[in-house]
Amino acid sequence: MLPVFGHTNPDTDAIASALVYARLLTRQGTEARAYRLGDLNFETPYVLREAGVDAPELLPDLPAGTAVALVDHNESAQSVANLGELTVTRVVDHHKLGDLTTAQPAYLRFEPVGCTATILLALHREAGLTVEPVDARLMLSAILSDTLHFRSPTTTGRDREAVEFLAPIAGIADVEAYALAMFAAKSDLGDTPADTLLRMDYKVFPFGDPAQPQSLQTWGLGVIETTNPGYVLGRQAELLEAMDQARAEDGLNGVLLSVVDILREHNTTLVLSATEEKVLREVFGTQTREGRADLGSRISRKKQIVPALEAYFTPQG
Repeated sequence: MLPVFGHTNPDTDAIASALVYARLLTRQGTEARAYRLGDLNFETPYVLREAGVDAPELLPDLPAGTAVALVDHNESAQSVANLGELTVTRVVDHHKLGDLTTAQPAYLRFEPVGCTATILLALHREAGLTVEPVDARLMLSAILSDTLHFRSPTTTGRDREAVEFLAPIAGIADVEAYALAMFAAKSDLGDTPADTLLRMDYKVFPFGDPAQPQSLQTWGLGVIETTNPGYVLGRQAELLEAMDQARAEDGLNGVLLSVVDILREHNTTLVLSATEEKVLREVFGTQTREGRADLGSRISRKKQIVPALEAYFTPQG
């Protein structure tokens, strides 16, 4: 049984893609099972309930050499702790290629689209397989989530076409209403502890040139996408404390938390210290006021934040 899993702090795409890809592989003759690497955010349980699907189990400890398949990630910092000891046989992802290495040839499918699920739809079509209604709902949900219903600059024409194709199979007549219901579930944060809020969509990124060790930096970048940014920003003091704790516990050079207003397509980033303030000023030309920096329409971590930080921390010449 081939374990299939997405990244730590899983979002809807990581969970949905693991479920869909495991079923696709099984239909093609490779017995596979979906797992998760952490707790679900508030949006994903809504998606799973609407689809009538149980959440994948947590990935158990896997012995060295176990064959695995990755979806929606390929960097070791975002994966299972002993990834380097496992045998990665398949990767389906829409992010940049990270530090992944394999001991033998593997199936790799990387495409510059807004969501891993868009690639999985292509794999169904290429295999000549029909899309089951449950899988259609999961893939459609993942695409709407990752692209913020086409608001994100990562959105491509293929993502839009995929949603148009999947909606009738999934039985979703009003895609906009369904997307808003997903975002409402994501925004229902209640009395969630600040450290949980920080890590719901949180990834650690290595920056710099490995050939120049003095340039290496490791940063934690969190994102809270919400239709109620006022609630999140009202807990700024708690969140900054959680960010400070994460920086110490994870041995990071810096931590940023972007609060993305989905409907206004606006990013307000919480700034922990003078270190983060300096980097944001020099990278994005922003000024920090009362612990916040206005990053405007930069709502995509993958396309608008991470590449700019990579360029800043990588020595020139």
